Amino acid sequence: MSSGESHQEVQMQGPKRLDLDQFLPYRLGSLADRISGQLAAMYEERYAVNVAQWRVLAWLSHRDVLNAKQICEATGMDKARVSRAVQALVDRELVSRTPSQRDQRLHDLRLTESGWLLLSELIPDARAWEAELVSSLSDSEYRELLKLMRKLERQLERIG
Repeated sequence: MSSGESHQEVQMQGPKRLDLDQFLPYRLGSLADRISGQLAAMYEERYAVNVAQWRVLAWLSHRDVLNAKQICEATGMDKARVSRAVQALVDRELVSRTPSQRDQRLHDLRLTESGWLLLSELIPDARAWEAELVSSLSDSEYRELLKLMRKLERQLERIG
């Protein structure tokens, strides 16, 4: 506030506007929402799987055996959302749930043969969709994008 401006005059002007087109958190969030929404529609339409269920399936294909707590940590989803997703996958016999040998309070989750079969169809579709999405980027631009994303993730962990 300059010496000639009163507090009331500054308030009437309002705060500086935020140009959302130039605000990285907004742009990344918006892009992620759009990507997730389009993928979710494909998963739901072709495989009757929602985003939470897809994330559980994907992590189980990546790690073989996990418990719900580990899935929460890996995906950033809350306990209730993971629990509903796991229950739906167990009901469809895509995931098995057995008491953990290491901790009786936990259950080990594994993909069943049906779960692996579903993923054998879903993953190529997801990869093809991703390939179409990034087809406007050169190979070097794609690699650079991933590199820059990793760099931002590391910085976020530092300032977290």
